Amino acid sequence: MKSKRRLLIRLIALAAVIALGAWMFVIGRGHTVYFDNKTLEANGQTYKAPYQIQVFVDDESVGKLKEGDRGMASTMGQTFKMVLHITPEKGGKKTGSAVTLELPYNMDGIIINLPALLGGASEDVYRTEFVQAAPEEPEEDVEISDEFEMPLGDE
Repeated sequence: MKSKRRLLIRLIALAAVIALGAWMFVIGRGHTVYFDNKTLEANGQTYKAPYQIQVFVDDESVGKLKEGDRGMASTMGQTFKMVLHITPEKGGKKTGSAVTLELPYNMDGIIINLPALLGGASEDVYRTEFVQAAPEEPEEDVEISDEFEMPLGDE
């Protein structure tokens, strides 16, 4: 009787540790989120970049993006909240917008095109994965010479 109780306690403890590990795996997942303030053309529609967008994450300014700029922020978890202060044209009046996004678990670097997001585009239009391209190395001209001058064949 005592061994059955001990086995049951061990199984419950093991299940609790596995559940805690899975929960921490999901909520502890880190992401790098990049913000683009660039005009985007997709599906026959143009999402024009405003003059400036200031991005706040956790009440801290992480970027003041003029047209064509990119900013970034690091975050933990699958839900990402930000506040955007948008200036449509130079000298124009700022408007604010609070945005909450669900981040995909399988992406490390996520690019959010802010004009498309604000324009109501679908996720597959405004969200892409950041893939860092390896820099191309120029091929060097290598001169091949026979510095030992070895005879070829019977000489």
